[in-house]
Amino acid sequence: MSFPLPSPRSTLLRFVRLTSTQTVTCSSCCAGAIGNRYMSQGITRNTMKAQPTTPLDIEPSLLTVTKTTSPKELPPSKSLIFGQTFSDHMLRIPWTDTTGWGAPSIVPFSTINLSPSSTILHYAQSLFEGMKAYRHADGTVTLFRPEMNMKRMNTSAQRLVLPAFNGNALIECIKALITIDRKWIPNEPGHSLYIRPTLIATNSTLVIAPPKEALLFVITCPGFKPVPLYGTTEYIRAAPGGIGAYKLAANYGPCVIAQKNAANQGYAQNLWLQGPGHWLTEAGTMNLFVVIKDRGGVSELITPPLDGMILPGVTRDSVLTLARNHVSGVKRLQGLPDTIKVSERPINMAEIVQSSKEGRLVELFGTGTAAVISPVERIGYNWRPLWTELVGIQTGAINSDWNYVVAAK
Repeated sequence: MSFPLPSPRSTLLRFVRLTSTQTVTCSSCCAGAIGNRYMSQGITRNTMKAQPTTPLDIEPSLLTVTKTTSPKELPPSKSLIFGQTFSDHMLRIPWTDTTGWGAPSIVPFSTINLSPSSTILHYAQSLFEGMKAYRHADGTVTLFRPEMNMKRMNTSAQRLVLPAFNGNALIECIKALITIDRKWIPNEPGHSLYIRPTLIATNSTLVIAPPKEALLFVITCPGFKPVPLYGTTEYIRAAPGGIGAYKLAANYGPCVIAQKNAANQGYAQNLWLQGPGHWLTEAGTMNLFVVIKDRGGVSELITPPLDGMILPGVTRDSVLTLARNHVSGVKRLQGLPDTIKVSERPINMAEIVQSSKEGRLVELFGTGTAAVISPVERIGYNWRPLWTELVGIQTGAINSDWNYVVAAK
């Protein structure tokens, strides 16, 4: 059975500005473009059959800025609750299938009005990313490996047949947003500005089809939220052939009930297990790592492989790269064992239980943008050098080309 497609129409999505101020062009702050420093982050299952439907045409030189006349004060860091306090401004870029990407604009943080028939509300045509901006000790502000977030965001967009975009161009627009809201980056160690780029379908129709209208917007919030885990067997996060490898909104909503059940039992997050064999996949919204010693005493750093159910996390890739550089001698990390094995392989609860009984289970930890590296409670944190190196890079204490400079000191 076929359904007629609705005729093109103007978008019903609009923004309600908090203030009315003069709009100015902001081309000078977006003039540069970063190099293509893409790292390998392939998803092993070939599901990328959808093709981009529009040119990669986000244009930073067209960016306009409308500043709020009522800037908020940054709350004390000790009172911050992650994801509940937002900075003064947001970035928005509209798209239609007839005109492609519209002019980017930075406006006061405000609500979004949607038609009740918008496809985002009915068919979960939505995806997002998680990034962070860090303030270094000398005042420099940087993003950590943003090109990888752009690559993954485009991969997710292809999966939902949402429009692709030029990742370097979006980074330039995000740079302008962070520069304007720079005061919202906390100064305290361990804190940062969380950045949430989001892409949603906004056309008004109940027809299930590729979207004709979409909106890309970016909001930011300060804070830090670092976890005991509950091994969930009654619910699953993802399944073979599904969407677990993509950062889509539809992956997260169904997990709330499992998280609530875990909290009722005194745990902070779920340890997601797959299938009758209880194979480890992820820890809450984080990638999962396990350290086990073999019977000869050699430590193995294990993370489940990118099999189509696992999200290819930026922090996951960073931890693997640091560990492999340690093994190869590119950069040795003081405190790590001289000889370690780095593996991307399946691991199940039976192996965890057996190694624990034999005293060979060294560590479980999760990695992600929000928490960086979070050890699982009640298991010793013997692999702290990986955390120290990664956080040192992010905060500027260690020089690295993984950092993208947003604003100089």
